[in-house]
Amino acid sequence: MARYKRLHARVRNSLELLQLNPIVPETPNFDAKEHLYLLSAPFVALGGLSPNEMEIAKLEVPLKRRYFRKQAGLTNRWQFPFTPSCDLLGIAQANKASRVGLNETLMRIMSADTPVSLSAEREDWKATADFMKEASGHTLPVLLTKSKPKHRIFSLKGVPNEILFSYTQKITEGLEPDVILDCLGFQWELHRMYLSKSQVLSDLLASAVKQDELQASETNVNTERESRCYKECWLYGWKEKTPCKERQQMPKVEIALDVDDPDVTRYAFAIALKNLYNSELEVNEEDVLGILATASVLQFPTLFQKCVQVMRNSINTANVCSYYSAGCKYNQPCLITNCERWIEVNLVPQLGSQIHLRKLPLELLQKVLKSTRLFTFNEFHLLRTALCWVFLQQNPKIQIIPSYEAVLTYFRSLPKICAFLEREVGQQYVAIFQSLRLHGITSSKHLEELWEINFLPLPWLTRILSDHYHALENGGDMAFQRDFDTQAVRFGLVLTQEPRYHSEIISIYGFFFEIKAIRHEASAYSFYMQRVKHADPIISFFTAERSPVSLKQEREVKYEIKAQCQIDGKWAEFTTGRLTQKFGVKKPSCKSKVLKAFIPSVPVYVTYYLLFPSSLG
Repeated sequence: MARYKRLHARVRNSLELLQLNPIVPETPNFDAKEHLYLLSAPFVALGGLSPNEMEIAKLEVPLKRRYFRKQAGLTNRWQFPFTPSCDLLGIAQANKASRVGLNETLMRIMSADTPVSLSAEREDWKATADFMKEASGHTLPVLLTKSKPKHRIFSLKGVPNEILFSYTQKITEGLEPDVILDCLGFQWELHRMYLSKSQVLSDLLASAVKQDELQASETNVNTERESRCYKECWLYGWKEKTPCKERQQMPKVEIALDVDDPDVTRYAFAIALKNLYNSELEVNEEDVLGILATASVLQFPTLFQKCVQVMRNSINTANVCSYYSAGCKYNQPCLITNCERWIEVNLVPQLGSQIHLRKLPLELLQKVLKSTRLFTFNEFHLLRTALCWVFLQQNPKIQIIPSYEAVLTYFRSLPKICAFLEREVGQQYVAIFQSLRLHGITSSKHLEELWEINFLPLPWLTRILSDHYHALENGGDMAFQRDFDTQAVRFGLVLTQEPRYHSEIISIYGFFFEIKAIRHEASAYSFYMQRVKHADPIISFFTAERSPVSLKQEREVKYEIKAQCQIDGKWAEFTTGRLTQKFGVKKPSCKSKVLKAFIPSVPVYVTYYLLFPSSLG
C-alpha cells in the first residue's frame, strides 16, 4: 500500500509539473536585440518558436529561411497527449544552449546556416537600415541599383580563385597581380612573369599586349617607353624586388579562355595555375584527372607529364578504367600499357569483386581475356567475372556488386526462347565468351548451372560436353586442344605475406595434382606441382566423390609455371618455360620442375598451365 501511495504521488507531481512548464522553455530576456537571433537558433532548429520569435520578426533584417526538422518516431518513446509536437531531448539541449553566456567569440562562430559572422551580418543590417532612413528623408526619389547576388560556393576546399590568390601572394611577397584571367566563371589574378610555362596563356598574353600597343599608338600616349618596358617585363619578368616607377604604373591585362572539356574542374584549374608558380610540381591523386585535363588545355607539358607519372604509380580498382580512358583520350601509350597490365593480373582477384567492373570497356575486356599473361584462379572464376560484367552492363542502376547467385537468378528469369548470346542484346558479347577457355570448366555442378541459365548457345554446350567425353574415354587426351598458348587450362594462387605455405588440389580428367608455393627466408620463393593418387588422404571426400578417377600410372603433361609481381613499379615475370613431362604416382616422377625466384614484394600471382597432349600423336 505504501508503495502504491509513493507511485501515485510521483505521477501526480509529474502531471502538475507538466501543466506548469511550457513545451518550449523561455529564453532569458536581453535588452540587446542582436542577441535574440543567436539565442533563438536552438529553438528554431527544433521547428518551434521561442517566446522571443515575435521580437526577432520586428527587426529590420532579412531572416534566414528556416529548415524545420521532422519528428522521427523511433527516437521519441512517448509524446504529450495534445497537439504541439515535442522532442524531449531537443528541448533539453535547446534550453541548455540558451543559458550559455554570450561573448564576442561566440558571436563570431561560423555555421552552415549563417556562413558569415553574426556580428558582421548585424553591422551590415544596421548600415542598410540607416541608409534607407536617410534615403526616405530626401524630397527627390533615390534610385537604388540592385546588385546581382553572387553565387556562393560551399566547399571544404574553399573558393578556388581565393585559394590561388592567397598562395600567389605568399610566393610573390605581396606583389600586385597584373594579369586577370577570365575562365570557368571566375577571375583569376595572376602575374605575367610566371605564365611562360603555359603556351596557351603565353599566347593569350602576347595577343593582349599587342592589342594594347595598337590602342596606345592610336592615342599617342607613352607609346615607345611603355611598350618597351611592357615587353621586357612580360618576356623576362621583374629582376628587381624593389618596385620601379614603370612597375607601379603597369596596367593590368585582361585575358579570357573558354574551356569546353567537362573534365576541367575549377579546383583542378586552380591547382594547375598554382603549379605555374612552383619550381617543383605538386599533383595529388584525388584530382589528377582534372589536373591532367587542365594541363592539356593550358598546354602545360611539364605538369601534364607529372600527372601521367602520378597516374602510372597509383593504379587501383577505383581508377584503372578512368585512367585507361584518359590514356586513350590524350594518346599516352605508357599509361595505356600500365592499365592493361594491371587488369591482366587483377581482373579476377580484385576488379571482379568491385562495382568498378562495370566501367571496364568492352574492347579492353576482350583484349585482356586474350592475353597470355592473364591471371585467374581457374577457368570457372573467369567465367563468373564475365557473367557479372554482362549483368552490370544490362543493369546500369545497380550500385553494389551482385553475388554470383543473384547473377544466376537474373539470367534464369529471362525468357527461354533462345540463349542470351543468340538474342539481339547479347550478340555484342559473343566475342567475350569466345575468348574464354570453356573446355577448362570440368565440374559437373558448374556445367549444370550453365545449362540452367540458358546463357550460352546450345552448340557451345554440346561442344564442351563432347570434348569432356572424348578426353575421359581416351585417358585424358585433349585431342581438340593443341595450341598451348590459347588452350592450356589455367590454375592460380595469390601469395601475400602470410601464410608462407600455399597448396591446392586440382583435378582434371581423373588426374589429381597438388600445386604448391613456398616462401623461404627473406624473399626466396619456390613453385612446383606434383601428382597425387586418387586415394591420397590429402584429397577431400567431396572432391573425390564428384570427380572421375583415372587409374593410369603415367600421364604425359605439357605445363608451365609462371610468377608475376611488381618490383619498383614495373611488372616482372619468372617462368619455367614450356615443359613436357610424364607424371607418375611415385617419386621422383610425380614432381615437376621447381621454379625458384627472388621476389622482394607482394602480392605474387602464380599461374600453372596444363595441357594433356594426345598419346597417339
